[in-house]
Amino acid sequence: MRIVLKQFHDTVAVGTHKGKRHTVPHAEAGLTLLEMIVVLVIIAIVATLVGMNVMGRPDQARVTTTKSNLVTIAGALKMYRLDNGQYPTTEQGLKALVQKPATPPVPSAWADGGYMEQDPVDAWGNPYVYSAAGGSFELKSLGKDGKPGGEGVDADIDSKSR
Repeated sequence: MRIVLKQFHDTVAVGTHKGKRHTVPHAEAGLTLLEMIVVLVIIAIVATLVGMNVMGRPDQARVTTTKSNLVTIAGALKMYRLDNGQYPTTEQGLKALVQKPATPPVPSAWADGGYMEQDPVDAWGNPYVYSAAGGSFELKSLGKDGKPGGEGVDADIDSKSR
C-alpha cells in the first residue's frame, strides 16, 4: 500500500496489480489538528489522574518497604542464630550481621561475608532498633518521625520473634 500526499489532493494506491488509484476525499485524508489536540488532552487527563494516585502514597510505600525489610533482617538474625547458637547481643546490635563481632560472646561459626551487605536502615534512612533477651529478639523501625510511638506513618513498625 502506498500513500501519496499532495498539497490539495490525497491519493492512495490500493492495488498495484490492477493499476487503479482511488481518490480519497480531502476531509477524510487524515487526522485534523483538532482531533490531535483532543487525543492529547485525553492522554494528559489520564496521566494526571494516575500521577495523583501514585504520587500521593510515597509514605505508604515506605511503610511496606520497611515491613519487608524487617522480614529480611529477621531471616538474617535466624541464620546467625543457627550458625552461632544465639542471637547477637543488644550491644553487638545489627552490626553483627555485617561484621564479625569482637565483643563477647564472639560467634564461633560466623559466616564468611556476613549475613547482610551493609548496616540496615529503614525506608526513611533511620537505623532499626534491635534488642535481644535470652532466646528472642525485638526488631523495629520508629517510623517516619524516628521517635517511639506515633500514629499513621509515624507509628512504630515491629517484628517480634521467639
